[in-house]
Amino acid sequence: MKKHIPNTITCLNLISGCIATYWAFMGDYRMALLFIIIGAVFDFFDGMVARLLHVSSPIGKELDSLADDITFGFAPSAIIFSYLDESCAVANSTLCTLHSTLPFVAFILAAFSALRLAKFNLDERQALGFIGLPTPANALFWGALIGGLHGYQIYFDGMEWCVIVGIFISSYLLVSEIPMFALKFKTWGWKGNEIKYIFLLTCIPMLFMGVFGLAAIIAWYVILSAVNSYLLKN
Repeated sequence: MKKHIPNTITCLNLISGCIATYWAFMGDYRMALLFIIIGAVFDFFDGMVARLLHVSSPIGKELDSLADDITFGFAPSAIIFSYLDESCAVANSTLCTLHSTLPFVAFILAAFSALRLAKFNLDERQALGFIGLPTPANALFWGALIGGLHGYQIYFDGMEWCVIVGIFISSYLLVSEIPMFALKFKTWGWKGNEIKYIFLLTCIPMLFMGVFGLAAIIAWYVILSAVNSYLLKN
């Protein structure tokens, strides 16, 4: 019986992603973000439970990747798709002459998320950290950014260009070779954990920025990881 518990939690992650996608297509981006967050919680616990119960299995690994691509690949793509479709309807941008096709660019992110997950499954270097942007972080960034923009009814000419460029930047970061730290602590001391404590302390003010704060935290995580990687190499 216990061998089914981790896979059940993984399926709850997948279901959360499906619900997030529904809300994304309905135009309720904050509800979509909420279910992405719920999915991330299930994603955190499924692997932990599998290790605690000693019931890790190949099928669980494959199911986890499938669930992650729905929750952290397709759901954020659906959020961007709906937002581009909506913003093109109200903005006056030359890019929006492609209104009927432009929003579909959002699904490039789902494809690169799948590539990222496949790469992660085969890459043995990512036991203590990440190579490239983790899909949950990417999904939370887009959910928080779009949820914040829509919550304040922010539209401006050229916004579509910004979103499209952002899609390609995110797609690159997902499969890049940029080392990114993980918030895993072997010890609680300062030495060896400097970057993690700096990140956590500097994130405190961002928590007061509302939904935008989560997007800012993810962006800061990427910047800090890139700077840390550069300093370690030089």
